[in-house]
Amino acid sequence: MTVWHVILLASIAVFALKLAGYLVPASLLERPTPARVATLLTVALLAALTATQTLEHGGGIIVDARVPAVLVAAVLFALRAPFIVVVVAAAAIAALVRVLGWLG
Repeated sequence: MTVWHVILLASIAVFALKLAGYLVPASLLERPTPARVATLLTVALLAALTATQTLEHGGGIIVDARVPAVLVAAVLFALRAPFIVVVVAAAAIAALVRVLGWLG
């Protein structure tokens, strides 16, 4: 099986899952438990993606300037700072950490 076979099979599987989502009755999704699970699953997947993109490099865990930048962004979001302030502050922290040579 070549890489293209795997890509084709994965594409078909994703399309089938998407199609199956349209077949789920709306009354099922409006119940409290499935709605809560869908909401929490979205948050968990976003958190996992953020952690993976921040900490993973070449199959291992690495701590570099992105970690304090993400932590600063999380604190500013918790304090309800405007998005542009969060982006600028996180970028500034990452740049400062890199200039000072901290965290490799």
